Amino acid sequence: MGQSLTRKLIESHLVAGKAEAGEEIGIAVDQVLLTDTNGTMSWLQFEAMGFPRAVPGRIVSYADHNVYQVDSRNSDDHRYMQAVSRRYGAVFSKPGNGICHQVHMESFSIPGQTLLGTDSHTPLCGAAGMLAIGAGGLDVAVALGGGPYFFQMPQVVRVHLTGALQPWVTAKDVILELLRRLTVRGGSGKIFEYGGPGLRSLLAAQRMTIANMGAELGLTTSVFPSDEVTRSFLTRLGRGEDWRPAAPDEDATYDGEIELDLSSITPLVALPGSPDRVVPVEDVAGTAVEQVMVGSCTNGSWHDMASVTEVIRGRRVHPSISFVLFPGSHKILETMAREGLLADLLAAGAIVSESSCGACAGIGHVPAAGAKSLRAFNRNFSGRSGVKDDEVYLCSSVVAAASALTGVITDPRTLGPPPAVTLPPRFASSTAGFVEPDGGGEILRGPNIKPVPLGEPVAEALEAPVVIKLGDKVSTDDISPAGAAVLVFRSNIPAISEFCFKYVDADFVARAKAAGRGIIVGGETYGQGSSREAAATGPMYLGVRAVIAKSFARIHRTNLINWGVVPLVFDDPAAWAGIERDDRLRLPGLRAALAAGEQVMVVNARTGAVFTASCVLTPREREILLDGGILAHTKSGRA
Repeated sequence: MGQSLTRKLIESHLVAGKAEAGEEIGIAVDQVLLTDTNGTMSWLQFEAMGFPRAVPGRIVSYADHNVYQVDSRNSDDHRYMQAVSRRYGAVFSKPGNGICHQVHMESFSIPGQTLLGTDSHTPLCGAAGMLAIGAGGLDVAVALGGGPYFFQMPQVVRVHLTGALQPWVTAKDVILELLRRLTVRGGSGKIFEYGGPGLRSLLAAQRMTIANMGAELGLTTSVFPSDEVTRSFLTRLGRGEDWRPAAPDEDATYDGEIELDLSSITPLVALPGSPDRVVPVEDVAGTAVEQVMVGSCTNGSWHDMASVTEVIRGRRVHPSISFVLFPGSHKILETMAREGLLADLLAAGAIVSESSCGACAGIGHVPAAGAKSLRAFNRNFSGRSGVKDDEVYLCSSVVAAASALTGVITDPRTLGPPPAVTLPPRFASSTAGFVEPDGGGEILRGPNIKPVPLGEPVAEALEAPVVIKLGDKVSTDDISPAGAAVLVFRSNIPAISEFCFKYVDADFVARAKAAGRGIIVGGETYGQGSSREAAATGPMYLGVRAVIAKSFARIHRTNLINWGVVPLVFDDPAAWAGIERDDRLRLPGLRAALAAGEQVMVVNARTGAVFTASCVLTPREREILLDGGILAHTKSGRA
């Protein structure tokens, strides 16, 4: 029986468990990437656990989110990241050098290796035949110390591609089509492995877009083979020697299969609120917008920037539109300058921002209140742009470019034949944005960098009020918002906790503090979206000791366990309807039930209703949770 590429990658790195769907496995980590959001805290956690050195062969710390150093706080974090990277053997990527996923793919991706990152879009490097997974900060801190990364073995689903993309249709439309079919819950517990005859028509940049935004499906990761397309990509970057083939066996078996005819896909747009609210572009054509953007780790490639340039060359951006581009890396921006793209973009009225995550995380270019924004980004959860009740549509780079010219959402097929986009024979090779480690130097901590708190051991019994009740699809943006005002506190848990549920319930923080101990009740896919650990640490710091939901997103569930917050799943989802905010719930025998792997009984003091909830844990997770999280578990000496 042949093996899938995914199984080959996992089994070649397997250090614990059996690679059977649903079983917990541990894999060795070859590479680690850290951002200046979750990654700063990972380094602090790494230091708190007392590791003598960082072990993985390639570690890169990226300053890519909080690059607008409007006061000393972001600069303090970057100085700390650079110093700790220098001391422990990590490369530091300076502000402006680019978005971690794009830069890592260009500079460090090696087919056949594993990559663990502190950002949920780390799977982008799966486009190079890597096993690239996003995780919470504590899991990454453990990997820095040489520990394996543990997760449940997903089902491996083959996405069989046939046909070829039609004119004006892009890789962004491919992933939007999958979101339209499957929703944000459709990839939970799965890895998508792409193959089939349609694969050969997709450039590396197009594969990157699909692999990157698979995070919105809830996938553990996405995997593409390493083939001649991969070799061409690395060769243009001057890294041909890093290429190696990686492919499934011809008779490989899979846990499922999805057929996708690329020629049947049309330009698509996701409506505001969720990436899976996908409709054909013609359904929203004519909708007036004030702001259009192209970039992020999903659409910041050379191919995206060149496609936009070809569409607007010799034309003018509509007077009512602010059109902003975020090239994914310094290499791309430098190549754009050398190839003459910047002059055409500037002449057309486009704004070319520095290479950063920028507006995708609500940092800069925040839309006006009540304005509609059209973005070739990856997420459009309410409030993510930095303003409450925003209306953000998601689209491809060419839909964005066409709309920037007209002032309304526009079907690019109305512009006539699509312009040709060619790849440069060589991309810029500058490494000026990287700082290599040398093992020395003082590690300075600015006043905004606070010590890492410990979680509390799970109590024998828990009695606490429901401090907030929520519905389905609650994202980590809902729990701990994006935006410059919040993200500046990513190394300061006491401060960032003050923003918990800011746009959902402005009184949550005060209510949680008054309660002392609290319980959160949620619906399906609680904690979807970003891997941001603050969505677990903030509520934990405010006294939340359990979350009862219909289901959890993978990374957030792990983050809760890693911080000693009990993630419980309703055994009967109908019990959710009988709970109101401020109800006092009693969980007698909580610790004993968790230790024994039994159902947890929950009593609603207001109604007298009794229901059960489950917390299915591996033996390793059980020890961590009962001790109050990984840091507390480590300090107890039982790790």
